[in-house]
Formats: sequence, C-alpha cells, structure tokens
Amino acid sequence: MFLVYVMAGLAGCATVAWYGQAARGQLEVLAKREDIADLIADPATPDRLRQRLERVLAIRDFASRKLGLPDSGSYRHYADLGRSAPVWNVVATPRYSVEPKTWCYPLVGCLAYRGYFRRDAASRHALRLREEGLDVAVFPAVAYSTLGWFDDPVLDSMLGLEDEQLAELVFHELAHEALYLPGETAFNEAFATFVGREGVRRWLELRGDAAALARWQRRRIVDRALTDQLLMAREALARAYAEPVDETQLETARERIFGRLRAQLRQLADQHDSSRLNGWLEQPLNNAHLSLVATYESGVAAFAGLLAECNGDVDCFRDRVNALERSDSAVRAAFLAPDH
Repeated sequence: MFLVYVMAGLAGCATVAWYGQAARGQLEVLAKREDIADLIADPATPDRLRQRLERVLAIRDFASRKLGLPDSGSYRHYADLGRSAPVWNVVATPRYSVEPKTWCYPLVGCLAYRGYFRRDAASRHALRLREEGLDVAVFPAVAYSTLGWFDDPVLDSMLGLEDEQLAELVFHELAHEALYLPGETAFNEAFATFVGREGVRRWLELRGDAAALARWQRRRIVDRALTDQLLMAREALARAYAEPVDETQLETARERIFGRLRAQLRQLADQHDSSRLNGWLEQPLNNAHLSLVATYESGVAAFAGLLAECNGDVDCFRDRVNALERSDSAVRAAFLAPDH
C-alpha cells in the first residue's frame, strides 16, 4: 500500500482538516525514527527487538543486492508508533456498484481510498460516507510507502509479522519506491505485489529455509483460494448491477451473491486454519470490501509472464518493466489484460 498524503496536502487539494492530520501523522513517523544499526549496537535494546531488526537489515540488503530494488535509506530505521497500524484506509462504493469512489491529488493521481493516521478519524469519515448511502470499508495498513520522498522506517506494526510476511511487505513497498505511475493504480499494485511474492520466494530459497518456504507456499494456496472467491463475487455483483432491473431486484441479487460468498468462505475456513479467512468471516461484507481486489491481483500474472520470458533474470525483467514505464498508459493497460 502506498500513501503520499503530505505531498498531496502541500499541493493544496486536501481539506484543511485532512491535510492537518496527514502532516501530523507523517511528522510523527519521521520524529520517531531511530537508526537500526544503532539500536542493534545498543546493549539496552531488548534481545527480541534486536533479533527482529537484524532480520530487517538482512531482508533490506537482499532487496537491493538480489532484486535490484532501490538502495535508499528506507527500512534502515525503526519507528515505534505504539499502535496496530500506522494508517487506516477508507474505501467507498455506491450501493449498487463495485467501482470505488476516488480522491484525486497532484503528483499521485486518483486513488481509490483515503487514508488517516488515526483510526477514530477514519471511522468518522467512514460514517459520513455511510450517511450518504455508500458502502464503506475501513482497512488497516501495517505499512505504507512515501515513494522515496522520505526514508520510510520499519514500524512496530510490521515486526509482529512472520519473517516471510515481513520480507514480502518490505519488497512490496520498495517496489513502489522503484516504480510509481500517477493514476495507474492497477499497474503499480500488480508490479509491487508480484515483486513482493517473487522476492520472498527467492529470499527463502537462498536461505535454504525449507520449513518457512513450505509455510509460505501453503499460505499462498489459501490466499489464492480466497482471492478467487472474492474476484468471482465481485464479477457476479458487477454483472447483477448492470442489469436493467429495479432496486428491489438489485437488492435481492446483492443479498444472494453475498450470501453465497459467505458460505464459500466458511467452507474454506473449515478446510484451512487461516486468520485472514476468519477475519473476512467476522465482518459484514459489502461492495467496498471487494472493490480493490482486482486492482491488486488481476495484473500479477502479466508480470509473472514477463519474468518467465526473461528466464528469471532480474536485470532483464527490470529492463522490460522500464520499457513499459516509458510507454503510454494504453500499452500498459493492454499488458495487464488477461489475454495479452
């Protein structure tokens, strides 16, 4: 997930209140940064934290040496914010649409969410959108990227992840720092998602950690099954909402599709021990929960194909991606299409 709230606010497009919380939130992160190398050397640092930070530096080193990701100052510092997530993203859709509302900013283009550094502020904004009749979801993000404008630190919310999850997240965020095209969220997120997953696979293989690799691959199987169900539900809703019928019929179709999705997720949860599946089942679902699934997932296969064409060579892959970056949006859209 990437956020550039401060730059957007400085350009004058955000409301004063939103800009204020964005500026305060980013300044808090910057003020709380501590150099990881210094923390590791400090005898007062708890052993568990030292071990996690040592792992972060190993992941960070691998990202630049083996994946060609930016050798920047990001993820060489640590910030303890004392909360479960640094930001909460608000997503909203009309009741009979899976297309998200967007908020547009200079430099970064239009984004399908609005982020807040405080959960209560996100909740208040979500309530206002619900009062307008929109479907709304609030998603915590354990990390975010400022796209190289600042040296992003590792956050306390990230260190509770297992090693492979932490590595995937760091690779994902550094991929955003390497490539970001304003207004092309699908391309940006597909690239970062693929780089994160391919990166963690290579990292675990290089370490020879067969147990962690097997654990990560099992999680990927469950995640793919979950994603498939969410995408199918999203597509079914999109077809139903496009029908020329009255609101009563739309509501009936909506309830039927969400009911079927919940039953399918419950069946998956019975087969797999997955906190992510349980999290989906513990909340009421609406269009907003499904609106961004395709953004993150539908173009990943295209990047996988690109790496395969390069026979797994990272330099070749980076050159091909750079060529896409220099082309126009129509070429990139065609590249992401499933049958390209």
